[in-house]
Amino acid sequence: MELIVSRPSGARVVQDYLAGEGAAADFYGRRFDEIASFVAKAAEVDTRFDRAARERAAAALTVPPGADPSRLRRFVDEGGYVVTTGQQPGLYGGPLYSVYKALSAVRLAEAVEERLGKPVLPVFWVASDDHDWAEANHADVITVDNELRRFEIDPPDPNRSPALHRISLPRQADEVLAAFCSVLPDTDFSVEFVSLLRDGYGAGSTLPGGFHTLMQAVLGRFGVYFTDAADPVVKDRSRELLLAELDGCERFEEVLQATGRQLELQGYDLQVPILEGGVNLFLEGAAGRERLYREGDGFRLRSSGEELDAAQIRARVEGDSRVLSPNVLFRPVVESAVFPTLAYVGGPGEIAYFAQVRGYFEAHGIEMPIVFPRWSATVVESKIRKVLDKFHMELSRLARPFHEVASEIAREEVPDDVRAAIGKLRGALGTGVSELQSAAAAVDPTLKGSVQHFRSQAFATLEDVEKKVTAAVRRESEITLAQLEKAQLHLYPLGKPAERVQSPLYFLTRYGGAFLDRVYEAFAVSFES
Repeated sequence: MELIVSRPSGARVVQDYLAGEGAAADFYGRRFDEIASFVAKAAEVDTRFDRAARERAAAALTVPPGADPSRLRRFVDEGGYVVTTGQQPGLYGGPLYSVYKALSAVRLAEAVEERLGKPVLPVFWVASDDHDWAEANHADVITVDNELRRFEIDPPDPNRSPALHRISLPRQADEVLAAFCSVLPDTDFSVEFVSLLRDGYGAGSTLPGGFHTLMQAVLGRFGVYFTDAADPVVKDRSRELLLAELDGCERFEEVLQATGRQLELQGYDLQVPILEGGVNLFLEGAAGRERLYREGDGFRLRSSGEELDAAQIRARVEGDSRVLSPNVLFRPVVESAVFPTLAYVGGPGEIAYFAQVRGYFEAHGIEMPIVFPRWSATVVESKIRKVLDKFHMELSRLARPFHEVASEIAREEVPDDVRAAIGKLRGALGTGVSELQSAAAAVDPTLKGSVQHFRSQAFATLEDVEKKVTAAVRRESEITLAQLEKAQLHLYPLGKPAERVQSPLYFLTRYGGAFLDRVYEAFAVSFES
């Protein structure tokens, strides 16, 4: 097994930030690859977090199996910090990149701790208050028969979109889980991971609950600590901040709009549109978790249309603090208010929206955390490497639609004498038609159109012959193409990098914990002095 490690690509603002080019630096602040950035950020965090605040932060963290609980005491006693990352809880662990984000955070925390001399904890924030069921309710995996299969659980109520932590998995979940487990590799490692899946994702459980069960068991030994958006301690610590956002929503919208205009003036696109009147909060209403909008002197829920004033919203929050939650732009602000956060480890989409929130953080009295790009890894198994080497195929060529790859391979396989003959004929036609056009024009200028028509027909016929030759070669290369198509399926399922599609269970059941060890070793972090 081979790992090809890189940074995931993204929008132009992300590319400029990673390269340290253009105007992107103005939107992000401190560099992610300089230890001086972390030293300065730690000083800012210390102005907001005393021992008591760190005690409260520690109370919001879960120590998973395999992690060292004494690290939490050191974190409080020695004035430690956190490096955070997170993801909405997906079925059976979601796509592989969730594991990559967590291990990127581990390696960053280790590197920063070594330089600062204080504990730095990697923390995974499980966004259980997300309500996008369609994005979280499925898992894709390549079966032992080399087919990509999707396993999906239907929404219990298609007319409502409550937060994921509110939804109990239906009886169908047991059937889907059994089918998923049946296509996983049957190895010495399978029993352990199938047992974790059954403990976490059976009927009556929740997607966040299953995600915690699986990911804590898988990542705990690397020292990853977990927190949850719906955790009572998190909600208690962030309640006043959410209500302050409600009270100042119009001013905060103006801050975000101003940053958006600055980004667009520099030629950058907005990852998250700033909607007029949109509040960066969701409230649980009749249709589930609904976006709040300003409406006159009060507020309106986007889906149900229910209208409330600030006092009514506050009353609901007093009854259940989980009913009010931040949107994607406000969530990192909440995170930095609850935890002494030095950096956030994000993928390309997250890095892009962080470009929009530096001024927004400052409006809340917080300096934005350092935005650290997660590592990306392409897993090339030995069976895939053999195919690539056999046909001298670069990975990047397989990122395109397979019909383009197949046509290109077929053209390359056309015998040299056939290719030479076609080229010779094409050249002769071009020369002959030019000579005929000149000679015919001397007899009658109107013949020019007829000659041009002949030229078009001749070249079209020759192109048709060339395509038929290529198709014949392609038929002869069916075995070659089948092997390449299999390689493409493993590397770019659905035309995307495998880390954005494949379930981690494919690799965990095939290689066990050794797969995670390889990823951990490959994700080393170093700093410029």
